[in-house]
Amino acid sequence: MVSLLLLALAGFSSQASAACTRDLLKEVTASYIAALGSGEGPTAISGLANDSLIYQENDAELDITEGVLSAAIKIDFNRSIYDTTECASYTEIVATTGHPYVIGTRLALNADNKIYKIESNVCETGDWLFDAKGTLDYNKKESWEPIPEAKRDSREVIKAAGEAYINAWGDDTIKPPFTADCSRLEGGLYISGGKCLLNFPPPFNVTNRRFTIDEELGAIDIFHNFPFLDQSIPRDPGTQTNNLMRVEGGKIKYIHENTVCDAKNCGR
Repeated sequence: MVSLLLLALAGFSSQASAACTRDLLKEVTASYIAALGSGEGPTAISGLANDSLIYQENDAELDITEGVLSAAIKIDFNRSIYDTTECASYTEIVATTGHPYVIGTRLALNADNKIYKIESNVCETGDWLFDAKGTLDYNKKESWEPIPEAKRDSREVIKAAGEAYINAWGDDTIKPPFTADCSRLEGGLYISGGKCLLNFPPPFNVTNRRFTIDEELGAIDIFHNFPFLDQSIPRDPGTQTNNLMRVEGGKIKYIHENTVCDAKNCGR
């Protein structure tokens, strides 16, 4: 019985944290972006684990043929990060024409290098501070070039910075590391000049965290729930959010937050 349990756990671990190459992640991510732009649906995505695929939008499981992949989206901007340790990618997508969107998508691959999970944070008109044009304009002004190898932070340092930012929301004793010129893009609202710290009255429990970390770009994305913001749903666990961050020299330089609302602008 113990042996069977250990084998089961080993199988789960290999699916959740399969090592893979950056080129492979780039290839499957590019096929997802192309499928989103073409409207050809999941058949245009390379490497799907069709028999076991989990597809989610805004934390709800959905038939992949009925979501944002079902119609062509004119993509104005996209940025991807690649996690070769967890074998996952995160892509930020902005569309300003037709139906405006800001979409964050995480692709996770299994031990067979097949996409077994796609989860998307799909923001559109009525979501928190939504402004696709503002998101596009500010994104284009930022620099997310690869960090020279000698100056790259370790995975642990990048994750610690990202977690400190989230954990400080409900604990003012935590001091996240920010650069002096840290900027935060929240929906389409841009806050610059080092004003990145956020604090909220406790208790503030940020749950359901999923990480994508890219040492080459100094980037971390955290999918999670945001308590209390949306007045139309229970405080806990809250609404679907993700935060993409750029970390340089152990300090957070950029933050991009996109939050889904059930009620228009989360009822605020």
